[in-house]
Amino acid sequence: MSQRTTRREFIQQTSAMGAAFWVGGQSLLAAEKSPLEKINFASIGVGGKGSSDSASAAKNGNLIAICDIDDKRLLKAAARYPKAQKFNDYREMLEEMGDKIDAVTVSTPDHSHAPASVMAMKKGKHCFTQKPLTWSVHEARVMRNTANEHGVKTQMGNQGTAKDGFREAVEVIRSGVLGNVREAHVWTNRPVWGKGVDRPPEGEPVPKHIHWDLFLGPAPYREFSTLYHPFEWRGWLDFGTGALGDMACHTMNMHVMALELYDPTSIVAEQEGMIENETYPKSTKITYQFPERSAGDKKLCPLKLTWYDGGNLPPEELLMGEKMKSSGVVLIGDEGNLYTPDDYGAEYVLLPRDKFKDFKKPEQSLPRSPGHFEEFVVSIKGGEPSMSNFNYASRLTETTLLGNCAIRAGKKLEWDAKKMEFTNAPEANKFLSRDYRDGWTL
Repeated sequence: MSQRTTRREFIQQTSAMGAAFWVGGQSLLAAEKSPLEKINFASIGVGGKGSSDSASAAKNGNLIAICDIDDKRLLKAAARYPKAQKFNDYREMLEEMGDKIDAVTVSTPDHSHAPASVMAMKKGKHCFTQKPLTWSVHEARVMRNTANEHGVKTQMGNQGTAKDGFREAVEVIRSGVLGNVREAHVWTNRPVWGKGVDRPPEGEPVPKHIHWDLFLGPAPYREFSTLYHPFEWRGWLDFGTGALGDMACHTMNMHVMALELYDPTSIVAEQEGMIENETYPKSTKITYQFPERSAGDKKLCPLKLTWYDGGNLPPEELLMGEKMKSSGVVLIGDEGNLYTPDDYGAEYVLLPRDKFKDFKKPEQSLPRSPGHFEEFVVSIKGGEPSMSNFNYASRLTETTLLGNCAIRAGKKLEWDAKKMEFTNAPEANKFLSRDYRDGWTL
């Protein structure tokens, strides 16, 4: 390999001769590859979802570095991957091993997704980041722009996107069988963590295996509590993104993709049990209004999307006799409804059943996936972009996180996506971004 040839160029050049590519909606399996063709991965966060993400990295390449703020989790991962170098601070890892790393996985609490991912991408690393892509709307824009500026391959971890049933449902909706889709209703059984809890009293000692300052990362300083780490962080405003952040990148994914549901004109939230500046609510009902849109040469009618969590549910009659599960989606069209009780949209039924009993599925227009993480690997090796790459995933994330802005604002918000501001409530613009602690800027 000449000094002028980077690892990235070499991987793409050699893979062009034998790696998996998306062809005619199918995936060709890779031929036997030399060790030099393998991707060198580093995993930031190796507990929880990070455990499976690091396993995917090790399966699809060389896992050469692992990072976690929790030494117990880090040592557990090190036992599985003894050749990987261990770090507590991803900044040190990227500085020390930057020339050896080709790609990263980022599986941290939500508030650290963007700082870790942006730093990696600025160093030319391909990036797989868990959902929701970011903690804030502003960060979602930065992630998209950074990925494009540095020409890196990306994927957000909303695994349902790779399911055949999900892609088929998108094709069915786009076929027009439902007519004009004017409403979408989405509900979830979240939150399943502690909720409506005020900030715990200070003084709880930090366990020796926790690097608390590194957990806080860009968030404002507060003392350690087991109500934050290892699981409850999702419900706290400083660290998580609540029920929306946990599930909407799954449950809203199908119809956002099929119906181009980006850039709502207004968002309003009803909530119960929120602790101001501390925790997300016990329950919410959020209404998004989308204007007329274009999808290629087709015009899509205005649409109202309603999100329900914490026990709130849509009217049962919308399901036309189907059993309402604890989470699901129903789309309301002029010609019929589509109902999915599956978080990913991979299982669906057209309603009323009698009307659509002879429905023939449209011709396949979307490629079928070799696997969610595998798509990311194929894209790195010169194949087609992953379907949930940051150009798409950042827009899905923006749509969902605008709901959190409405929750915090406590009033209807009118949104100008191009200017990236709430036109009727400038005081709510502060919820679009955050101030970072020193050393943790994007």
